[in-house]
Amino acid sequence: VLGLLVWALIADTTYYLHAAYGWVMFVSIFFWILTVLFFITYLLQLQLKFYVIPWSLVLMIFNVVATILYVTAFVTCAAAVQPTSWRQWDYNRRAAASFFACLVMITYGVSTFFSFRAWKGLGSNAATSQVSDHA
Repeated sequence: VLGLLVWALIADTTYYLHAAYGWVMFVSIFFWILTVLFFITYLLQLQLKFYVIPWSLVLMIFNVVATILYVTAFVTCAAAVQPTSWRQWDYNRRAAASFFACLVMITYGVSTFFSFRAWKGLGSNAATSQVSDHA
């Protein structure tokens, strides 16, 4: 939802006049679509049908790449905001897009941490580790 806000706020400005906002639009649209596809995959439990794919590793790599690219998008968006814009509503929307890009960056960073823990198996409790030891 936050990535969609970044996309909508930038798209509602004259982003085509500034090349930096093209990168922000690309990152926000690309990762919003991929996130929706991952969500649908997990919602329909398709990862159980494609058991050959290491889904925890794929999800961790996705989150790492999304975090890194959203860092660049956030820095680009925040650096390109000019308070002396000739249209005040462009400034407000771009500043809000920078804020939400920061929130998306933090969210993907937290998701990276949790997907790393899931990939390493650090999220198991004592009961599941005892069962797997005896099996």
